[in-house]
Amino acid sequence: MKIGFASDHRGYQLKKYLIEELEKNYEIEDYGTYSEESVDYPDYAFILGENVVNKNVDFGVAICGSGIGISIACNKVKGIFCAKVSNKEEAYYTRNDNNSNIVAFSEKTNKEEALEIVKTFVETPFSNEERHLRRINK
Repeated sequence: MKIGFASDHRGYQLKKYLIEELEKNYEIEDYGTYSEESVDYPDYAFILGENVVNKNVDFGVAICGSGIGISIACNKVKGIFCAKVSNKEEAYYTRNDNNSNIVAFSEKTNKEEALEIVKTFVETPFSNEERHLRRINK
């Protein structure tokens, strides 16, 4: 499984930690940013979104100060279903029920919890239930 990451400058440190932990078990692509120098999160959200849509990675992880801005930007890419989550349970439901392909969260998320969020997100299959498909297709 291949996971793509993107962050702005505020999410850089958490993204760096997650990549270091997850590259032990997953293939990782880092789409930036690569420092804490101020940048605009949409630039990185769009790169991540395009790589998910084009199937260069299986899933995406997006991090900014609040997680909200980068999730909005990711969702501007056609074919992206990005959910801003705050915990492992929400990560589970956004995959199981909504078939989301990018998860976003705040740089203030506890490191260990963020790691569990990502693992839960990428390991949870979409249920493929008719009711969920119907809702997604609307």
